[in-house]
Amino acid sequence: MGAVPTRAQAVLLGLDIGTTGAKALLVTDAGEVLGSASKEYPLDTPRPGWAEQNPGHWWEAAIASIRAVLDRTGVPGSTVTAIGLTGQMHGLVALDVGGEVLRPAILWNDQRTEAECQWITERIGPARIMDLLSNPVLTGFTAPKIVWLRRHEPDAYRRVEHLLLPKDYVRYRLTGEFATDVADASGTALFDVRGRAWSQTVLDALEIPRRWLPRVEESPVITGEVSREGAAATGLRLGTSVVAGAGDQAAQAVGSGIVRPGVASVTIGTSGVVFAHLNAVQVDPQGRTHTFCHAVPGCWHIMGVMLSAGGSLRWLRDQVAHRSWFDGRDDPYDRMATQAAGVAPGAEGLLFLPYLTGERTPHADPRARGAFVGLTLRHGPAHLTRAVMEGVAMGLRDSVEIFRALGVPVQQVRFSGGGARSAVWRQIVADVLGAELGAAVPAEGAAYGAALLAAVGCGAAGSVEEACERAVTVRDHVAPVAEHADRYERLYQIYRGLYGVMRPTMHALADLT
Repeated sequence: MGAVPTRAQAVLLGLDIGTTGAKALLVTDAGEVLGSASKEYPLDTPRPGWAEQNPGHWWEAAIASIRAVLDRTGVPGSTVTAIGLTGQMHGLVALDVGGEVLRPAILWNDQRTEAECQWITERIGPARIMDLLSNPVLTGFTAPKIVWLRRHEPDAYRRVEHLLLPKDYVRYRLTGEFATDVADASGTALFDVRGRAWSQTVLDALEIPRRWLPRVEESPVITGEVSREGAAATGLRLGTSVVAGAGDQAAQAVGSGIVRPGVASVTIGTSGVVFAHLNAVQVDPQGRTHTFCHAVPGCWHIMGVMLSAGGSLRWLRDQVAHRSWFDGRDDPYDRMATQAAGVAPGAEGLLFLPYLTGERTPHADPRARGAFVGLTLRHGPAHLTRAVMEGVAMGLRDSVEIFRALGVPVQQVRFSGGGARSAVWRQIVADVLGAELGAAVPAEGAAYGAALLAAVGCGAAGSVEEACERAVTVRDHVAPVAEHADRYERLYQIYRGLYGVMRPTMHALADLT
């Protein structure tokens, strides 16, 4: 059981609808974590490059995690003051007129829409798209998924009445409201990021009815209240306020205190993200990074995204499993990290390209493929693990190099996500980036940021910045090791040249499937 809140404290619930599961987190308005609970659900891959989930599983997991955290902490559902939502971005949830799901949700890491992206780009024009959306149209985004649905599943498309993002489906089940936030909407390729509103020009060009889309609010704004059905399912109080919340990356940034210029974050979850706050819109003219609205009202952020960061290490654990990783009682990830720590930087000449599900930054290429380069008889499981960790770190550096070239100030870097729990991975990232890292505390991720947004929405905090100032601290600083810098610099130059050399082979192999 966590700490019991005092009578004067507000209790906030952060709910994260992630790729692998739902997480419910209870937090006081001072930022103290009372407890958390989570519930996993499956990911379906019906074809190579496809990724889908049943939205019903999100709702079931949300119910289970909310009830579990209330039970574990002993906090009555009636005392929860407000709820903040967050979750995986870009996914397409299509509902009919009765609010029923028409097909499994198509997720952020699904790569089926390459042809639709090309069609949208040609129809509107690449320069015009950057002007309207501040971002190129990529396979992970929502708009090409809608076009794909129209082309390939016309029966379902004719029945569409509502289009939602993943966390917003849970909002609908919890409150009955159709709403989203500016940060999550920014990743749909239907949103005017500068104007913070749906782009009617793009909707008209793609013949997508505006009435299908939810209303958009700033992240701390209250969008509805827990309905009678939602209260009965979750144990929460009827009428509890639910704020707009944010897509997982913006909420993660709030939870790490990335709410002012000069502070950036590096997150290694399933994907890998480099994120920096902006007070004004700043766009990479080559479209290699994303510029989205931030969860801080009136602000924006720039973001570089790798599709398979922690996902690459999970793939290694699950698909290239070695018995030494599972011997004994230690967590396999801990054993892998311990072995990797015994290998010198550079993994004795082994490099890993982390493009297991295509890539976004800096190569917007759904047909990019992963690879180990430099394998010899000398290399064993520890070398493979180290090479994966280093390859992910170099992919993150690709984003940092773009930020630096654009003049985005980065004075502090905060490290978070599952990868942040590994001391060896933290050191590798610090060495490859050539920057000191610090860990934001509490390390509760996007759900924590969502709870802080709920604190602002219910008036328990005056602003997002104020909520972060009193709740988020930084510790566990990791400085780069000077003697590693030259080796990693040389390796990075080799790494960044590999994609161009291997691209024709990657595409030829992708075309076979």
